[in-house]
Amino acid sequence: MTTKVSLHDIRLRNELLPGDLGYVAYLHGILYAKERGYGFNFEGYVMDGLGEFAHQYDPAKDRIWVCEHEEKIIGFLMGFGREDSIQLRYFIFLPEYRGIGLGKKLMEEFINFMKERGVNRAYLWTTNEQEEAIGLYVRYGFRLTEEKKSNAFDKELVEQRYDLSLS
Repeated sequence: MTTKVSLHDIRLRNELLPGDLGYVAYLHGILYAKERGYGFNFEGYVMDGLGEFAHQYDPAKDRIWVCEHEEKIIGFLMGFGREDSIQLRYFIFLPEYRGIGLGKKLMEEFINFMKERGVNRAYLWTTNEQEEAIGLYVRYGFRLTEEKKSNAFDKELVEQRYDLSLS
């Protein structure tokens, strides 16, 4: 990409279309292998979660944000409704779309969705290696609540749970 893309060039879509979840799995597989050295177990973990979502998807309690530029998916975020909370999952962008404010925009969209649904609690799982994302989560009120050593993604790391309470 030769010119810098602006946030205004990105279209957000909330409608889930066939192929979207497969592409999200693909993005996670290639980007996390390249950027973090994660292996096939990570991709399997992503596909398991996306499969669960596909079978339970309910637009009344779940929301997806598909980020598109020039009719190509360049990012994604999922709000997966749970019993009394919403799980933030699959927050990802192609590298060339990072740093333009898209993460902030999606965090605001996510929190507005929580308020719309009348849900005061959200949580997410990440790893200690996701410093940039963790910084964003913390700025929006998420707090570290749990840590566990893990080798689940074919390398040693620490999985971390962050929780958000709006009340």
